[in-house]
Amino acid sequence: MSIQHDQSLATPVAAIAGGISPALWKASIVAELAEVVRNEAVNAEYRHLVVNCSEEAAAAQPGQFFQLLCPQPAGEQPFLRRPMSLYGADPDKRQVEFLYKVTGAGTRGLDTLKPGDRLDIMGPLGVGFTLDPSWRHIVAVGRGAGLATLAPLARAAKANGTRVTAVFSARRPELLVSVELFQRHGADVIAVTDAEATSGPANVERILRRQIAEGRCDAFFTCGSSRLMRVQQRLAREFGLPGQVAMEQQMACGIGLCYCCVRDFNVNGEIVNRRVCWDGPVFDLMEALP
Repeated sequence: MSIQHDQSLATPVAAIAGGISPALWKASIVAELAEVVRNEAVNAEYRHLVVNCSEEAAAAQPGQFFQLLCPQPAGEQPFLRRPMSLYGADPDKRQVEFLYKVTGAGTRGLDTLKPGDRLDIMGPLGVGFTLDPSWRHIVAVGRGAGLATLAPLARAAKANGTRVTAVFSARRPELLVSVELFQRHGADVIAVTDAEATSGPANVERILRRQIAEGRCDAFFTCGSSRLMRVQQRLAREFGLPGQVAMEQQMACGIGLCYCCVRDFNVNGEIVNRRVCWDGPVFDLMEALP
């Protein structure tokens, strides 16, 4: 199965019918059986899954996601594919990575995978993050699943010549992920946790205001916390800063056909409906509603 993500769902047959040479058509989304390379725990909650894949899948961009057809654990039958944020993509090795938390039948199925097993993946899907070449320094704020979703930004920002300050939030220090990944790419990481009473919106706002005052915030990037998103929206409005947010939402098809993932957005004062899987999952920070 191959699909072009150009809002027309063109296929090779459609390309030929439209008079386009098949040699010029190239899939941007693929469904394939990927080979598991690694599937191991990184802490008490999260597991790191790495698979070998096609060139098309390995071209995934930060903020995009895949639909995974999870194995069936004993006594359970997960039916729909599970959306999974991209944690990393390596075009040279032809690999993609995911970070997941075992919470239901689908992720319990993922937990059974061993190196050499095959996993049915479909992607890359959706609209990812955009980095303006003029941005010299960005701030990424993540919590929970957002720690995984924001991870590919570290590599992309470095390639763009953009410095990153990452503010990562978790319940406890040992549950923080992506810290070393961001640091390897030259980012400054500020960790805040519930256990240390540093993760509240008021303290995060103080941290962000300091970044702005020091000229270290040309744009906000965020995922994983509505409370922290609202803080960034308020600061973005106050200081005239752009921003992008990766939205989390339950999905079924992942390609915009079922309208399961529709959310409300405020666009120039008008409430509009958008599909998170197709129009996003990355949206303008100022248009997102909690």
